Amino acid sequence: MNTKMIIGALVGGLLVFFWQFLSWSLVNVHSSEQKYTPHQDSILQNLSAQLTEDGTYFLPMYPPGASMEEQQKVMDAGAGKPWAQISFHKAMNTNMSMNMIRGYLADVVAVLLLCWLLAKIQDLTFMTAVIASVTVGIIGYLTTSYTNSIWFENNSIPVLIDAIVAWVLSVAWLVWWLRR
Repeated sequence: MNTKMIIGALVGGLLVFFWQFLSWSLVNVHSSEQKYTPHQDSILQNLSAQLTEDGTYFLPMYPPGASMEEQQKVMDAGAGKPWAQISFHKAMNTNMSMNMIRGYLADVVAVLLLCWLLAKIQDLTFMTAVIASVTVGIIGYLTTSYTNSIWFENNSIPVLIDAIVAWVLSVAWLVWWLRR
């Protein structure tokens, strides 16, 4: 690990972070992941009355400690009926400072790992770097977001777009910077 890699990771992490900001805001790639309902106030009131703690809930779900027979009974009773996955928080925290810091630091670490990986490739060309970088992004996508979209039947294409765009941006910078 050298200074060049650290600077590469700091700037590359910033590029990934900036793309993430754009994809969730101005470009709004993730609109399918946060749909609007005009019934949101009554839904939130009902959830607040029914749920006692923050968490992610899957409905219908059997209680903890249920036997295999009880679990199967709940699943059979829910077949063909509505179901939901709910991320619930008792209070909305609009102070995003710590989330942004943690997000940026995660991006820096990810790009630093990519720097290490790229440094292991002899005779690194721009195209090899792009392919390696996009491969890393797609591996992450396939083993997390895409797998979840299979089981929970949601749209993961916005995350695939992020995996490709963010890593192409960062590797373009890294190849230029690390070869100087």
